[in-house]
Formats: sequence, structure tokens, C-alpha cells
Amino acid sequence: MGVDFSALRTLINRYCAGEENWVDSRTVYIGHKEPPPGADAFIQQRFPDNRVVSSKYTFWNFIPKNMFEQFRRVANFYFLIIFLVQLIIDTPTSPVTSGLPLFFVIIVTAIKQGYEDWLRHKADKAVNQCPVSVIQRGKKIKKESFRITVGDVVFVKEDETFACDLILLSSSRDDGTCFVTTASLDGESSHKTYYAVQDTKAFRTEEEVDSIHATIECEQPQPDLYKFVGRINIYMDNEAVARPLGSENVLLRGATLKNTEFIYAVAIYTGMETKMALNYQSKSQKRSAVEKSMNSYLVVYLCILISKALINTVLKYIWQADPNKDEPWYNERTEAQRQRHILIRAFTDFLAFMVLFNYIIPVSMYVTVEMQKFLGSYFIMWDDDMYDEELGEGAVVNTSDLNEELGQVEYVFTDKTGTLTENNMEFIECCVDGHVYVPDAICNGQVLSGAAAMDMIDTSPGPGGREREELFFRALCLCHTVQVKEEETVDGIKHGIHQGKSASFYISSSPDEVALVEGMKKLGFTYLRLKDGQMEILNREDEIERFELLEVLSFDSVRRRMSVIVRAASGDIFLFCKGADSSILPRVISGKVDEVKARVEHNAVEGLRTLCVAYRPLSPEQHQEVCRLLSGAKLALQDRDKRLSEAYELVEKDLILLGATAVEDRLQEQAADTIESLHKAGMKVWVLTGDKMETAAATCYASRLFRRNTQILELTTKRVEEQNLHDVLFDLSRTVLRHHGSMTRDNCSSLSNDCTDYGLIIDGATLSAVMRPPQEDLNSGSYKEIFLEICRNCSAVLCCRMAPLQKAQIVKMIKASKEHPITLAIGDGANDVSMILEAHVGIGIMGKEGRQAVRNSDYAIPKFKHLKKMLLVHGHYYYIRISELVQYFFYKNVCFIFPQFLYQFFCGFSQQPLYDTAYLTLYNISFTSLPILVYSLMEQHINMDILKKDPSLYKDVAKNSLLRWPTFIYWTVLGVYNAIVMFFGTYFLFDNTTFTSNGQMFGNWTFGTLVFTVLVFTVTFKLVLDTHYWTWINHFVIWGSLVFFVLFSLLWGGIIWPFLNYQRMYYVFMQMLSSGPAWLSIILLITASLLPDVVKKVIWRALWPTITERIQQVNAGSFHVLAFLHVSGHRFSACVRCSCLLRNTRVDIYSPKQAECFIDEEKESNVTPPRPRRSLETAPEQRRLVL
Repeated sequence: MGVDFSALRTLINRYCAGEENWVDSRTVYIGHKEPPPGADAFIQQRFPDNRVVSSKYTFWNFIPKNMFEQFRRVANFYFLIIFLVQLIIDTPTSPVTSGLPLFFVIIVTAIKQGYEDWLRHKADKAVNQCPVSVIQRGKKIKKESFRITVGDVVFVKEDETFACDLILLSSSRDDGTCFVTTASLDGESSHKTYYAVQDTKAFRTEEEVDSIHATIECEQPQPDLYKFVGRINIYMDNEAVARPLGSENVLLRGATLKNTEFIYAVAIYTGMETKMALNYQSKSQKRSAVEKSMNSYLVVYLCILISKALINTVLKYIWQADPNKDEPWYNERTEAQRQRHILIRAFTDFLAFMVLFNYIIPVSMYVTVEMQKFLGSYFIMWDDDMYDEELGEGAVVNTSDLNEELGQVEYVFTDKTGTLTENNMEFIECCVDGHVYVPDAICNGQVLSGAAAMDMIDTSPGPGGREREELFFRALCLCHTVQVKEEETVDGIKHGIHQGKSASFYISSSPDEVALVEGMKKLGFTYLRLKDGQMEILNREDEIERFELLEVLSFDSVRRRMSVIVRAASGDIFLFCKGADSSILPRVISGKVDEVKARVEHNAVEGLRTLCVAYRPLSPEQHQEVCRLLSGAKLALQDRDKRLSEAYELVEKDLILLGATAVEDRLQEQAADTIESLHKAGMKVWVLTGDKMETAAATCYASRLFRRNTQILELTTKRVEEQNLHDVLFDLSRTVLRHHGSMTRDNCSSLSNDCTDYGLIIDGATLSAVMRPPQEDLNSGSYKEIFLEICRNCSAVLCCRMAPLQKAQIVKMIKASKEHPITLAIGDGANDVSMILEAHVGIGIMGKEGRQAVRNSDYAIPKFKHLKKMLLVHGHYYYIRISELVQYFFYKNVCFIFPQFLYQFFCGFSQQPLYDTAYLTLYNISFTSLPILVYSLMEQHINMDILKKDPSLYKDVAKNSLLRWPTFIYWTVLGVYNAIVMFFGTYFLFDNTTFTSNGQMFGNWTFGTLVFTVLVFTVTFKLVLDTHYWTWINHFVIWGSLVFFVLFSLLWGGIIWPFLNYQRMYYVFMQMLSSGPAWLSIILLITASLLPDVVKKVIWRALWPTITERIQQVNAGSFHVLAFLHVSGHRFSACVRCSCLLRNTRVDIYSPKQAECFIDEEKESNVTPPRPRRSLETAPEQRRLVL
């Protein structure tokens, strides 16, 4: 009879592995109290502590993990093998020549990465050791944050940040609510309201909270910020009372308590199980496209190296097949060598040739690249144009490994709130029955506050209209969820708004609502407070009006509207409703719809956020029916959202239109110009935000992501509910592909503003459905590919209501597409960390939402506008510089080692080095490395002002254009040609053995020295020809390197060094320089080596010049070029020095003074799109206008 161990196994799993490993829910015991007898069995589960880890290494795994990552590089692994070979067998060169550069690279890189990770450890320690108040045995004690465990009851005061995910038990407010900002989670810095459990909201002291006897059953941790399912079982008299828990009861880690004195809450998720931590991506090693190209080239050169070694090994044994050549008298083999098997000897010779030719693989290139990236990063940090006076900070480089990637970006993924915008709403105007009201201007023939000295314009709507006007103002004062924050004055006395206006301000979950309420205040109606269910407003006559708040029909993204039901002092009951025009107007049965709709469309075109306002009077019977519908839906435990939505649909109907409002979300300074420049540079910009669709869409219009002629395609929950996802996707696909052959956005922007393009809007819920793997029983295929195809044919994409992990999924999806584009993610909050880590380049903005994005980013900038210079100037320069550095290193090493290969044909394949050991060691370290390092730091092929004013130049270096295979092959062929000229040119000159005037013969070391001298001068002059930007540093380093080579050669061969066992270079260099033919041969060979490259450049620049080369030619002169293009009646002009040179257009030459006049004239023209919104400062006359 068998024994069933399943029950025991289950029990062990529950105790040892934690319940989350085997079940979909967890049970949390509040205050770690066991349930009363008769309830469920008490099983203490194991949960992680509250420690947060963002670091990559630990003290114990740093060395092995870092070494593993570094030796994944092909070059590092290769040089390690070469170094070991040099240690094991007898090779022509010393192990030091390979070992020292390798260890230098490894140690420097390890120190740099270790320091960066130490900073992350330091930041983690500061967070984990933050003190937190915990309730134990009826007393408040302090604990370090990482010691909090699931079930602890936590006490949080105003302006403190939540240390873990909590369920709200009670607060200092009578209604059990608290206000929270979730800026670091979803980017919204506005206040949100959360609710305590009804049965515990009255417990407000430590003793009362400690007396709570309850358990919480909830789902296991999952990353969705907007979803939570659970219930709380409260034991009263040994009987459990169950209450549902939803997302409105959960306070997430990273959020901050506002406008609430204190709260008590219980920890449900801690540490790396919190929703914020689950939305983090693991920090992986990022590698640039240039580094990948370097590794590809390295593989090619490794194959060339192996081929060389193999050819020489075979030819050596063919050469030694003749017994007379096998053992010359000066190189007889030992008996042990004769007895070794021929395969072993051949393999040893093959390794020896590998070591001899290994200098073709430039290990010093990696040292130079590391130094170039490290030193080059300081130019970003030292850039005064990227310094923000308000913050007192400039740009920060956290990872210098990706500098050149800034010049290759194809997709930019940006957050909205705090990144594109300042999240600062301003009320612009409102329209009541067609009459427009502007704050601080004219209203009903009266000058309002701040409008003194303005012209009087009487637009009074008449007695009936005045009543509707005041009803509109009251509607906006009542239809909101705004809270009033009253601050104490210096003397400690609190003042209300109607007493001390400067002492109070409004807070809300939506900044739009605050702007609307403040706008009504300017128009004479002031919202005072909500007290005991009564909403108080102050009218124009300074009389306080009170309305009883009966119901709040909350806003949601599907309905796109909200409503309140209030009872006036007269007993009349009203339903006030405000929302998007598409949501309100279809439900309107009366009102001046056409006039209001026209004004809404006018404001929408200007990029303003618009809302329509309507109302409905309710009779007592209608109100009772409404209460019955709403209460039934709210008490439902199953499909609560669906039933509430159905009830709202029945209530919000038969509306009477009052008017509309217009609010402006202020963009960051130059945000629109930056996005326009990124588009012109060939980059696609996507906005990924957790904000509402309407809010985000309005911002996209204001920032010129969407244009006036952009046709918006919606892939949202509302549309998917009307049609299935399959049909919606195929409809959108047909729509965009119908115009696939038409003009792209770049062409449109260059020619006319009347071109039609497409913009896509998608929300988080629909994105989850798109990203879901296809089911086998459906023949729908993968929706992801269809979605990608739609996105490729859209000029702009807006993703709203995104969870942080969804932002990362979007970036990952684009990275994995067939084009494999380079991506950049930019944001300012903790909710952006995932996409910042996922993108090829992550940039954090030093905003108001903490520094988590900055800490986890590769680069940090103060404002979004600084992204323009970082990409268009710094990124462009870095890519140009490092591309030249990589190609130049391979080129000069081909020139260096190919003569060594040719020399083996003339020395019997004896592995005899052509160059002296000192030259072998110092060629890459001293003689040729410093000039290219300075070039890679200082080169400016085009003035930076031109790069900023002509973003299209960014396209010239896009898609890794300077490191493509044709360019690489050209540099390699050029290096081989130079090597052949150097070697055989010297060889034919040496054909006459009496080379010197005294008839003395030259030996093999003189031959090698002459080749090496020509080599050093040739590769240095090649760099001179490629340099466009000369400074005293370039001159000093280039000519100084050549002088150092000559002086070193004179000293190395002119002095007898006592520490050397033999000195084969003694007097060789001086003897060579004493020969006139040697001087002549050096000059002739350098000229012959460089001439083809010079001729090629001259012909190419004359016949097929690039835009960059044209600008270089013009910029080298003393004149300016202005190109004028007349297309469709529009005139476009551009200065070549400051902007671009247009192809196939007439070019006129002007004097500098005339050119400056044209530039000034062009600045005042309407070439660039106008600002989306007038401002009070720039257009006061428009502010005064009343229609």
C-alpha cells in the first residue's frame, strides 16, 4: 500500500516557499494577529522584506560577473587567448606586449562600472534605511524601511512617501479619505482621493488601530497600477464581516500623502513585490551600434589573421621540405624538436604566427575608445547651453558607453507630464450660448478684476442670458472633485478664501478642474469648500450659496465625462455634467449647439483642452429613481463597473447645453520646437503617458506632434467595444495603406501644410490585447505585426493610459521589429524607469517627480528642450568622431602588420619580426594613438550652429552610415595599398645594396626601420587630411607625436642601454637618416601612399558631393549661400552657414551683410508653424477680445 505524500508536500511548500508560489492569492493578517477560533486556520506565510535593490552587483559577485561581461567582448577574449599563448609557448614577441594593454582595459572598465554601481548601492541604502513609523502593541515605534513586513500597520504623516503598498485603514479626515500624489508612478502630479475601509475609518489612535482584528485576502503581486482585487474580513464578536477592496483603497509605494494630516494603513506588498518595483526593468548592459560594428569588423580581421597564420604555416613547411633549407647552420634544431610530431610542430608554428600578426587586432583601440567615451562625456556636462539657471544644474552623464548612440536615434519615446509639459493648467476662456468670456477682461459690460484701463465692450446677453450665464458659472463651481487646502498664516490663524484669499489654494486629481475653478473665481464665482455634504460658493454679490451634494458620477475614460447631482437652497435638484464635446453633444436636447460647437472646434484647432458643460433639472421622483439605480450598481460585487456604466448612461441624458471651456496645458519651453526638429532630423516621436486620452491628445496638438491636418486614428477601448479588435485593426490598416504611396510627413513638412497624414492613439487596455499572443483556435494571426505596420505609416503615435511596464513593452516591440531601429526613451518619473532601461538610450529629466528616472538613466538633462542639442549636436559629433576612430585604427593596423606578412616571404617564414620590439609595443600606445584620441575629442566637421539650425543633417549619419561594410572595405583596401607601397617601395630601393654614400650596406633592421618611419608619417598625415577643425591642441599633439617618434628613435638607437641584454637597433636610425636616398624615399613613399585617397576625395566632392561636403566648402569661404525655393506659393529660404543647402535649387551668392538681412527677415516669416496658442504676454489685444 503506497503512502500519499501530497498533503505533506503541499504543507511544506506553504511554509517554506511562500504561498505565492502555489496559489493565486495571499492572506495578510493585520498586525500579525491570529484569526479567532472557528475562522480559517492560521498559516504564517513567508514574504520578502521591504528591501529595494536597483544595483547590479554585490560585493561577492562583482569580480566574476564583471569579468564575464567584459570577456564577452570578442576583443577582450581574443587578447586573453593570445596572452596565454605567449605565456605557454616560445613566441617572437614578449607576453607584455599583449598583457599590459589588456589588463589596463579590464581594470579601467571594472573601476568605472564598479563606481557607477556603488552610486546605485548608495541610493538604495538611503531609501532602505529611511525611518518609518509602525504600530506595535498600541504604541508607535520607528523602523528602518527595509524591516517592514507584510501585515505591519504603518503610520504616515502629510508629505511623507509610502514605503510599501498599503491598504488604507483610517485617516485624520472624518470621511476616511486621504489625498495622494502619484507623480513618481504614473506621472500625474495632481491629487487623487483614496478611501479607507468603512468599518475601520473611525479608528484614529494607536490603541484603536491596534485593536483591529481582521485579515485581508488579495491577489498576488502584479504590475498593473490601476487594478487591485481583494477583500477584508473584519472580526467583530467572533463573526467576520467581509468588505470588498479595490484600487481606490490601495496606496502604492512611491506615492506621497497630501492635504491629510495622517493615515493608518497596513502593508500588503513589500520590497521587490510592490507594484512600483514590479514595473522596474532589470538593468542590463547596453551596447551601442558602433560597438557591435567593431565586433563585426573584429571577426573579419580575426579571419584575416587566421588566414595569414595558416598561409605562412603551410608555406613554411613547403619551404622546409627541402632538407638543405630545413636546418641552416645558424638555426639547427635540437633533438627534442626533431622528435616532436609534425602536427604538434605545425600547430606551435601556427600559434607563433598568430602572435606575430596579432597586432592587426587593435587592442589599443579599445583603450582609446574607453578614454574617448569617458573624456568626451565631459563636453556634455560642461555645455553651458544645457545648464538650467532655475534648477542650478546642468546635464549629467551616468553611462559614457553610449555617447555615439545619441547620433543614431530613430525612435524617441517620451513621457508627457513633466517632460513635454509643465503640468501647469491655465484657464483661457469660456463660451456661454455663443458669448465668449475671458478672465481679467470684459464680462456683461463690466470690467472684471485686473482689467482696468481696458476698452469697454458691451456683450451683455440680456436678462434671460444672464441667468443662464450664472447657471453655467455655478455648474463649473459645483461639477468637480476639487478640495480646498487652507494654510495657516504667520500668526497661526487659518483664513478661508473669502477672508484671506492668498492663504488657500485648490487641489484635485485633475489639474483641469483646478484651472476651471480658478477661472470661475476670476469671473466672479468662487468655490469655498465642501463641508458636511454642503458645497459652498461665493457669488458676485459676495453672498455665500450652499448646495447639498447628493451624488458624484465619477469621470472615466470610456464615458469621457463626469456629473454631480446637487440640491439648491430653494429645493431644486440639478444634474450638472461636463465632459468632451463628443460625449456631451449627442446627449443634448436643447441649447445653442451650433454656436458652442463652432467655438469648441476653433479652440481645439489652437491646441486647447476643451470641455462642454450641460445640465438637467430633476424632479423629486426622477431623483429617487436615479438614487435607486446608482445604489444598486454600487452594492454589486460582480460586474460592478459594467452596472455603474449602464446606470450612468440612463442618468446622463436629456441634457440642456450651457456652454464650453478652454484650458491650456503649458508646454515646457521650446518643447514644440524640439519635437519639430526631431521630426526634421528623421526621428519618429511617440508619446507614452499614463494620462487620459483627451489630455494627452491636446498636448500632442500643442507640441506639434499632431498637426492641424493630421487625421487621428483611434485604437481605444471604446472603439474595440463597438467592433472587435480584429476588425478595428484591419480597418485601420486598410486606411493607412491606402495612402502608403503618398507623400511622407517629411515631404509634407517641406512643401505644404495641407498634406494629410495620420496619427494613431491607443490606450493601455487595447495595447494589452494587441500584445497578447494569438490563440490557436483563432485564425487571426499575430495582431502585433498589423499594429506595427499601422504605426510605421503614421506620422505620430500617442499611447495613453500606459502602465510603466507597458511603456517598456512598446519600446521592446519597436526594438525587436525587423528594422531594429535605435530607440531613445525620455521621462522624469519613476513610472518612466522601465522604458528608460529598455531603450537603447535612456534620458532622465530633472523634474518635479523625484530623481528615480535620473538615477536609472544613461543621461540626465534639466529640460526637454536640451534634448535637441544633445542629439543634433553632441550625438552627431560623437558618432562622426568615433566612426573615424574605429576605421582609422583598423586602417593603421593593416598598414602596420601587412608588411610583416609580406616580409615572411623574404625571410624563409622564420617568424622573424620586421620591426623592433620597442616599435611593436609603442606603435599603438605612443606613436599613433594620441593624435586620433584628440581628433575623436575635438573634431567638428560642421559648425554646431549649423547642426542646430538644420536638423536634416542628422540624417547624413543615420543608420550607422559611416560604419557600413563598403566604407570598412575602402579603409581596409586603402591600408593594404599603403602597406604594399611602403614595403615594396623600400624593397626596390634596397635593391641597390650600396645605399649609403660611403658604400656601407643596410641590414634587415634598417629595412624595417625605414618601413616603420614611412608608416608612422603616412598614417599621421592621413589624419591631418581628415581633420576639419584645427586648434592648438591638434597641432601640438600631431606634430608632437612625430617629433616624439624621431627623438625616441634617436635615443633608442643612439645610446647603449645597460638593462638590455642585446641592442640590435644601435645606431640604425641615425645611419638611415645619414643617407640622402633614405630621405628621398620617405618623401616619395608618403606621397605615393596618400595620393589615391586625396584624388578620390577631390573627384567625389566635385562630382557627387554630399550635403555635409557642400556646407564644408561654403563654410570654408567668406560668403554665405541662401537658397530660395518656391513651391505651391510658399517661399522657403535657408542659410547654408546656419541651415541647409537645398538640392536642385537656384543658389544666389550674397555678401555677409545681405545674408544677415535675409536671415533676420526669415526669422520673422511664417516658415515654421505658429505657436499653437496665443499668450497674454505676447498678444494682450487678443486677450481683450470678446466675441
